[in-house]
Amino acid sequence: MNSLWLAEINAVNPTYQFTTLVVLILAARALTLGRPALRFIAHITFFGLLTMVLAADGIAPWVQDSDSGGFARQLFVGLAKATWWIGGAMVLISSVRLFLKLELKPREGRLLQDLLVAIIYLGAGLSVIAYVFKLPVGTLIATSGVLAIVLGLALQNTLSDVFSGIALNINRPYSIGDWIGLEEDVKGRVVETNWRSTHILSKTNDLIIIPNSDLAKARLINFTAPDEAHGITIAVRLLPSQTPAVIEETMKSVLLSSNLILKTPRPGVTITGLDASAVEAELSFQVSSIVHAATAKNEIYDLVYRHTKAAGIMLGAPVGASTTDVSPDPILKHTGAARGMLSCVPLLATLTEGEKDTLSASMRQLTFKKDETITTQDASMTSLMIVRSGVVVSERTVDDGPPVELARLAPGDLFGERGVLMGTAETASRRALTFVVVYEISKDILAGVMRERPTLAEELGLLLAKRMEIESHLSHANRHLADDRPTPIADRIRHILEVPYFRHRDNYKSEH
Repeated sequence: MNSLWLAEINAVNPTYQFTTLVVLILAARALTLGRPALRFIAHITFFGLLTMVLAADGIAPWVQDSDSGGFARQLFVGLAKATWWIGGAMVLISSVRLFLKLELKPREGRLLQDLLVAIIYLGAGLSVIAYVFKLPVGTLIATSGVLAIVLGLALQNTLSDVFSGIALNINRPYSIGDWIGLEEDVKGRVVETNWRSTHILSKTNDLIIIPNSDLAKARLINFTAPDEAHGITIAVRLLPSQTPAVIEETMKSVLLSSNLILKTPRPGVTITGLDASAVEAELSFQVSSIVHAATAKNEIYDLVYRHTKAAGIMLGAPVGASTTDVSPDPILKHTGAARGMLSCVPLLATLTEGEKDTLSASMRQLTFKKDETITTQDASMTSLMIVRSGVVVSERTVDDGPPVELARLAPGDLFGERGVLMGTAETASRRALTFVVVYEISKDILAGVMRERPTLAEELGLLLAKRMEIESHLSHANRHLADDRPTPIADRIRHILEVPYFRHRDNYKSEH
């Protein structure tokens, strides 16, 4: 049966068969570009068919044949043997690339892949030299060994980088896209790793190129492994005007009111020191990625300032600095607390001293217990609420589903501006996460102040448009409420509060 099958194959001219297979594999390689699985199938099929064609013609590629036959026959046999060895190398190489594609990240395995491919091609080349050209491979290897020693001494640093790159690629202490840091305070995201070096893109968008040999010796910190969450610790020194327990609760309110840090794992506060000059507290929390670390730290510092102000706690001096007797700032704790709070509200910070006095005289203080509802969704508010102390959470319910948290409010934040300034219903409910104190400014009092200074409507329109855009982005709902053009909102504020237009506005056409 086998003899008959080989005879049928041999009935066709082997040269035609060989040429047809070569043309087909070239076409298959072009068609399977970027498809490692299909390319592997094409290579193994070509290698199998070529092996059958050569076996049918009595050609053994792994044997040194005698110089028999004419020149054309010897040329065909030599080309066929060389093609067979190259075909075998292509099968091995495509299998290596397919394995790395399925089991590893292709970009990370590039160094290992290049090394294996070089070894396979070297083996195929030596086989062609031995079985096609019939040259003594042993002598060639010995000669190349001496040359390799000379080149090794001349390229010692380069080879150190190359082998360090191979070791780093095998151990995989980092991957493409990971954020890493070195002892020299070099931090950045890995964008490329090659034979000689690793490229890191810093936060300032600078490309840092580090030789692999230096990277292999350095103490390396991977901020992305085992996951992208990044831990941050902030130390705060506060004057010992309150007990450590009160300071601890204040710092917990700081973490509770943050919108940027992770809620799980739960952030914590530790009192790390106490002396006559300060109470030292350490705030520990995590962010979803090191990319957000700077923004989260800025938010925490701002919240520390606002919560300590609201609690009547003063920040302490740095260790070793000269200190003087400083009493806690009474601006928010005792008389004048309502007046002092107005300076902490961005919406009202531009008011004149007289306007602040008018508002503070009419502000009413309200208190809410933990988990008590302050306002409900879709309610129409007639007063502006300013958080005096504590933490308030804004939540939205859609289609009777569970509440979705939009934001957390800290001392100095306000809510109710939609109803007061635009006459629309609230898009979210507000709930007290801690014991909360708020100040209430009625719509009529605010309207009286704005009538005295109509330009305030423009300022309120800018801030309100920005807040609406942020809320829309967070909730992915009611996007039609977000308008980044302040003028229509300012016009609506004037209409609701019956505020005249300021004199410097020209060419205005009333819409009402």
